[in-house]
Amino acid sequence: MLKTILLVAFSAVALLLIFTATRPDTFRVERSASVKAPPERVFALINDLHSFNQWNPYEKKDPALKGTYGGTRSGQGAAYAWESDKVGVGRMEIVDTVPASRVTMKLDFFKPFEAHNTAEFTLRPEAGATRVTWSMQGAVPFFAKLVHLVFNMDKMVGKDFEEGLVNLKTLAEAPAAR
Repeated sequence: MLKTILLVAFSAVALLLIFTATRPDTFRVERSASVKAPPERVFALINDLHSFNQWNPYEKKDPALKGTYGGTRSGQGAAYAWESDKVGVGRMEIVDTVPASRVTMKLDFFKPFEAHNTAEFTLRPEAGATRVTWSMQGAVPFFAKLVHLVFNMDKMVGKDFEEGLVNLKTLAEAPAAR
């Protein structure tokens, strides 16, 4: 009887590991929103990391978050590192920009789990507004594949992206300060 139970348990674990190995090696999370502002205005709120953190949903999750800016203020080379008990430890750096069109960032997460991803913001004029798409993609190592079986990355991160895009929309559509 004990042998049968152990054999069934071993088989179940083996099947789980085999199934996990068949999962995708990469992930992509993407959300879009229409912002009633010109691409240049929206671009400035993404390409300058000081402005970015005015609407960044992760920055709002922990009032005790410690952030440090480095490199240039905006555009390629601008960087921001953070430490937080709630959001973890990481660093982002703008690695490429196309004015009023695209901002690409390298995201390095160190805690609670190490991950190296790419975030991209694309801006497209759309009937008097700007279509903003925020995406993140990266590799999914085996351990992360196991975690993804329980936690839906698209729903978890996607919810934060949606919140961030609402924040960005509110800021970009606000009347300019005089």
